[in-house]
Amino acid sequence: MSGNGLAERFIDAAIGLLRRVREEEADSIAAAGKLIADAFASGGRVFAFGAGHSSLPAQDVVYRAGGLAVMNLLPVPGTVGVDVVPATLGSALERVEGLASAALEAGPVRAGDVLVVISLSGRNALPVEMASRARELGLKVIGVTSVAYADATTPQNPSGTFLKDHCDVVVDSKIAVGDAELTAEGIGAPFAPASTVVTSAVMQAVVATAAGELAARGITPPLLRSGNVDGGHEWNGRVMEEYADRIFYRR
Repeated sequence: MSGNGLAERFIDAAIGLLRRVREEEADSIAAAGKLIADAFASGGRVFAFGAGHSSLPAQDVVYRAGGLAVMNLLPVPGTVGVDVVPATLGSALERVEGLASAALEAGPVRAGDVLVVISLSGRNALPVEMASRARELGLKVIGVTSVAYADATTPQNPSGTFLKDHCDVVVDSKIAVGDAELTAEGIGAPFAPASTVVTSAVMQAVVATAAGELAARGITPPLLRSGNVDGGHEWNGRVMEEYADRIFYRR
């Protein structure tokens, strides 16, 4: 098959997954957006966490034009992004017990906040402990994960559970186990992962829902504008000043 044909197959596969999420996860996305709106309306803060490639959808909603200014990344050193050297260290850290608890207890989170935990498989120690410990600390937890992994794989953490077992709301990304949408003759392994495309769309849908929920309550959602349009930086400066106590990526 030609390269163009494979490109079309991948885009079709991604569209199919997005349609499934839209149709099957609408209630979960609405519930997740409501949790964020509830936290904001009551003075709480909002954080997002993901390790490795799962950090990309978390980062996508932080300090983002058109997004909520109060979305914060909860970083765990060595696990956020793919710039860790060697790259295998990031995967190893996801299996370290106690790391998530240390990050939460040393960080700015407090009871009444919301934490979004993103993990495709949801089976490693870091995301599972992040969610379970956050709830013990009084946070509401939104999990974005592929529920299929719980049926087809074994947990890789001492609790023997998955991320989905420690969340107030779970949004299922519908990604198949292995995260590879294509196979083709002459290519020896499945390829073309779609989890980042789909999970980033889920995160933006949740944030959009939260903004709409706030507006419906008569609360102006603190949205950022692009710095590449006239007046954008001035607008953002005012928003960040007003909500400085809930924005941690400037400190």
